Order: sequence, then structure tokens, then C-alpha cells
Amino acid sequence: MACQSGETLPADGAAVNATEDAERPPLLAMNAFYYYDDVDRAWAFYTEILGLRTVVDYGFAKILRVAESSYLTLVDAAEGMHSTNEPRSVTLAFVTEEVEGWYDYLNSQSVPMRSDLGASEGSPHDGFVAVDPEGYFLEFERFNPHTENEQLIPVLSNVDALYPGPWVETSRPGNLGVQATVLWLYYRDLDNMQRFYRDTLGREMIVDQGWAKVYPVSSTGYIGLVDGTRGLHEATDEQSVTISFFTDDVEGWFRYMRGLEEFELRTPELVDERGLVSLFVGYDPEGYFLEWDTFLDERGNEELLELLRGQ
Repeated sequence: MACQSGETLPADGAAVNATEDAERPPLLAMNAFYYYDDVDRAWAFYTEILGLRTVVDYGFAKILRVAESSYLTLVDAAEGMHSTNEPRSVTLAFVTEEVEGWYDYLNSQSVPMRSDLGASEGSPHDGFVAVDPEGYFLEFERFNPHTENEQLIPVLSNVDALYPGPWVETSRPGNLGVQATVLWLYYRDLDNMQRFYRDTLGREMIVDQGWAKVYPVSSTGYIGLVDGTRGLHEATDEQSVTISFFTDDVEGWFRYMRGLEEFELRTPELVDERGLVSLFVGYDPEGYFLEWDTFLDERGNEELLELLRGQ
């Protein structure tokens, strides 16, 4: 987990000298850590208003399922790697076919808006941007049939959207779903970041918006790289977010990533986080924290592990 503590454990195997010397293990899901002064207030918003399912509750951190293989973790900033004083240079997009329904619903709940619903015929995407209780931007976006989206649309059509279920008491209407997520990140050198994430993920770009590029991570989780002079946020030296990747082979990813020239490790060895998660953390070339997590077969992880193994 993206918190301050942890016992370091040595990773097996020698460091690789080049990325081609090691294979990338599978990634099971995409996750983002958000940091709060009042994590319980944020948790109430994401569960009661947005209707997200809590799959892990560690007290100081709560892991919520957003889409099939997309997660969001709410962290008490007092125990996290980031401060709430750092810029929130990130936007989480909820990809949904029911953009208009979401807009009406969130307005009925008096959720603040950063930008109102924009929908126009022939547009590659329609959507709006809401604001969570401590200032993180949440975009609700529909990718429309358009040449810009010709690779993405067939992928989304094969994904079942998640709708509210009996696992949470929520006012979210039962017909409002989430197909996928895009985690938008903001950079100064977009070309360099494209090269880095291609080398990291081994995936090709799936959407090219010119000043924003989208890469797949999991079946429903995507990273969006944005020119910081054009997006909702500017590129910043610090960011109150950690991007994380759920995997069943954190050691394999550790061996792979420490051979990547532009990746700097924050944790020089694997970390055993409270006996619940094995992980490591590093930095991308512009300072975003990246974390790889393998959840251990321990009490408290059962629900998440069942979902990850059932995909």
C-alpha cells in the first residue's frame, strides 16, 4: 500500500541490464491512490453518492472497485506517501454510456462541477467534470463512434459495465454504469512519457487525441498522458497521487522495472506492507509515484483476491 511504513525484504534474482532481458508479468488491474485529510468523509462520498463497492478496508486505506479491473484507493494522508498540500495533478475519468444520467444525478446530489456537460453531434467524446470532497477532479466521459476511437470502441463493447449492487447503500440509480476508467496524468514532455510508458507497459497507444494519448493497462483500466499546457491541470513537480498496478508477480515486475533506464526506485527492495501486500515504488521521469502491488492471502484481502483471480 502507498503508505509510509513497511519492512524491506530482498528481492530474489539479479538486476537486469536491459528491459529485453526480462519479461513483463501480467497486470491484473489498474489503481490510483488518492490522499485525504478526512478519509471517512471521502469514503462516504464514493460509496453513498457514487455507489462504489469497498473490497478492502484497512482502516487508514479503503480500496474501491470502479470498473471490472479498475480500482481507487482512498488513503488517510497522515499515513500516506503524499500530502494534501501537494497539487492534485490527476483526473480520474469514469467511462460510461450514461453520461447524461450521471450529470443529472450528481447535480441532484449537489456535487460541485468543474465543467458542465458538453455534448455535440460528431464529437469524439462527451462528458463533464465533477469535484470530489477534497478537490480531486472526476470526469464522466463517453467515447463516441469516431475515427479517433476506432481501436477503443471494440474493446469497450466487450466489457460489461458495473452497476450498483447490494454491497453498498447508495442513492446512485441502478441504471448508471461504469465501463472503464482513464487516469489522466499531466506532463511537460509528452513524447518522452510516451516512450517511457510503452517501455513500461509494453502496450501500444489505443487513443490519440493529439495532446492526449491513452494506453491500456488492464481490461478496463487506462492511463492517459496529457500535455500539461492543454489539460485540466498543469504539469507539476509534485502530485498528490500514486499510480498503482495490481499483479500476482511483484517480484517479476521488480526485476523488470529496475532494468528500465528512466525508472528510479523509491524503495530499493521489495516492501512487506503490514503482512498484507508485497510492493515496490518508484518514479516516472516527471515525478509521479508508480507502485506495483501483490496482495497476500491474508485476512482482509479475501474479497479483492477473489475478484482479481476471477477475471
